[in-house]
Amino acid sequence: MNTSLINTEILPFNAKAYYAGKFIDVSDADLRGKWSVVFFYPADFTFVCPTELGDLADNYAEFQKLGVEIYSVSTDTHFTHKAWHDTSDTIGKLQFPMIGDPTGRISRNFGVMIEEAGLAERGTFVIDPSGKIQIIEINAGGIGRNAEELLRKVKAAQYVASHPGEVCPAKWQEGAETLAPSLDLVGKI
Repeated sequence: MNTSLINTEILPFNAKAYYAGKFIDVSDADLRGKWSVVFFYPADFTFVCPTELGDLADNYAEFQKLGVEIYSVSTDTHFTHKAWHDTSDTIGKLQFPMIGDPTGRISRNFGVMIEEAGLAERGTFVIDPSGKIQIIEINAGGIGRNAEELLRKVKAAQYVASHPGEVCPAKWQEGAETLAPSLDLVGKI
């Protein structure tokens, strides 16, 4: 990406997804009004991807407690998502929408499209209720992500959003002290 997408509004999109045993329509409007995680991965029926999606599925209830919806996205079709969901025990646990992006539009909107491969990078985006991107994480293809760390980051983003004037230091955990940036702190940390 040439320009950071942090604090920018998500771009419009319309897509089909596999969710709760049926095909549904999903658009950028569905990501507004609540916290969302858009979780891009390269492809269905691969190796690292099911471990990541399984990890998200295992932690999904915790995201839901925070009012966060997860949307997984790959350049596969919604039909392929259904086939994977129906044949993999790990993917069968998923209770969140699996968005198909066969044209790559959504992947391009978020700057994670690998043009020469027609696949998405391992990109994670946390979007606030106003539709603005608050967190971006992009991993190389062979490096899986950690849902518990993502939960920690979401909690930090939600805390900062609801506590103007405070920031969360490195390794911040829910309930830990935060910082209030001021002249008094300069050079003291």
